[in-house]
Amino acid sequence: MNIEFLANFVYIISSILFAFGLKFLGSPVSARKGNILSASGMLLAVLATLASGHIINFQWILIGIIIGAGLGALVAFKAAMTQMPEMIALLHGCGALASVFVDWTAYAVHGAGDLTNTITLYLSIVIGGLTFTGSGIAWGKLSERLPGKPVLFAGQRLVNTGLIASILILGALFILNPSQYNVFLVILVLSLFFGIFLVIPIGGADMPVVISVLNSYSGVVACTTGFVIHNTLLIVVGSIVGANGIILSIIMCKAMNRSITNVLFGSFGAVVKKQGSGEKKEAKAISVEDAFLILENAKSVVIIPGYGLAVAQAQHAVRELGEFLEKNGCDVKYAIHPVAGRMPGHMNVLLAEANISYDQLMEMDAINPLMENTDVTIIIGANDVVNPAARHDKSSPIYGMPIINADKAKTVFVLKRSMATGFAGIENELFYYENTRMIFGDAKQTVQALVAEFKSSHL
Repeated sequence: MNIEFLANFVYIISSILFAFGLKFLGSPVSARKGNILSASGMLLAVLATLASGHIINFQWILIGIIIGAGLGALVAFKAAMTQMPEMIALLHGCGALASVFVDWTAYAVHGAGDLTNTITLYLSIVIGGLTFTGSGIAWGKLSERLPGKPVLFAGQRLVNTGLIASILILGALFILNPSQYNVFLVILVLSLFFGIFLVIPIGGADMPVVISVLNSYSGVVACTTGFVIHNTLLIVVGSIVGANGIILSIIMCKAMNRSITNVLFGSFGAVVKKQGSGEKKEAKAISVEDAFLILENAKSVVIIPGYGLAVAQAQHAVRELGEFLEKNGCDVKYAIHPVAGRMPGHMNVLLAEANISYDQLMEMDAINPLMENTDVTIIIGANDVVNPAARHDKSSPIYGMPIINADKAKTVFVLKRSMATGFAGIENELFYYENTRMIFGDAKQTVQALVAEFKSSHL
């Protein structure tokens, strides 16, 4: 049997495994199975490539496998759940950089090829370059090594326009004459700079959308690289990842009341924050002991997690609190906003890690009709996704964004360290509502204190 035919057959099997893996990743129940299927598909693809006969010297390949596997294992064991968003951004960037190196090597060794190859090479370098540096900036913002708020400067639009125009003009020159190696390098450098200027004006609250868009870009660059090196698997898998990222981006944009065109062209995130009216408002605080008395008599509780829960690593304490509430005859549900946390699905993964039942996790559209009949809502770290200003305040930068209607519950508990604003940098009017009570302190310690109250009451 022809070895190349066999390799292509294995590529088809790998593509099927990737497709089913992505499908299973769409549900928390089957996510682990999806991860295993996708990893198996990648293993088969790597083995098929190594056995295809195109690789003569395996020395550097083996070194790369050892280094990559070692780093992957280290990240898997050491990275905390709070670091997952920036890790995803970093992995997107690494994937894009790998594609750029493959394209660069193919061009240096074999040249640009025919017109189709030249165009796909150009697209791959541009998208790969901006995805790499854009992902690096996203990693910096998410890990708080860079300012999370939009970075703006005079003439920023002019700089971006100049970069785009230069990349397009040089791209046309390169396509007309692909032997211009210097032009190729300049396009790559400009693309790297464009990725930086594309992401720095984006505010931290928009990071879930940015992560999703970068995911799509990494898929597109893998697809174009597949055309450059004539690899069917990269074309198929890159197309799947790119399409998946675009669909997810649209869902994220809808959840944030954003336009997908604004996201794709990087013109969102720099919002003007509403100035305070000067009216002095006062939030009402409550002690853990008093909060326990209310929870002890509650028949229905909805817990709304946010990034603050991830920072405090309070998911296991929250599960324990939920179990005590259920033993007390209370119906407990967890409300998940599509953009809660700092990447799509962040809260689902966090709660799954604590072995909270998938049946208790409810999406925003499913939980909102139940909120008016809910006795207590407990908001842990979430801020912008429960801000009622999104429903009525046209001057608010989040106006029109669908939110979880936490304010409609009979009593609202907000667990926060202080009255500081959320990731969007705007004040949450829910904190001053008559039915809202603030419980100040570390979220994990507060939940553990509530659990201790339930334990003592059952002795």
